[in-house]
Amino acid sequence: MQHDLKACINACYQCAEACDHCAASCLQEPDIDMMRGCIGLDMQCAAICRLAAQFMTLESKHARQLCQVCAEVCLACAGECGQHQHEHCQQCAQACRQCAEACRSMAA
Repeated sequence: MQHDLKACINACYQCAEACDHCAASCLQEPDIDMMRGCIGLDMQCAAICRLAAQFMTLESKHARQLCQVCAEVCLACAGECGQHQHEHCQQCAQACRQCAEACRSMAA
């Protein structure tokens, strides 16, 4: 597997982990209503990141298309998480931006 592909797969898995951690941490915040959008996007982002990584690992001919969608979801999640000052949200937003960049490169 080429280096860029492995880097993108790793970015996807790291992003999924950050999103899972963020969602779990958001559930512990005092104002959970304020965190609903963040939790929802965290779960969606983690799911698409894992799927994109799986498609790349399988060398699917649809991996590039999935990476494009993954990048869009990652950017949406980064935007939502970036609005919250919690450290877990900020870390998640950063992981999402990195994954989006890797997936955009892979989709190109």
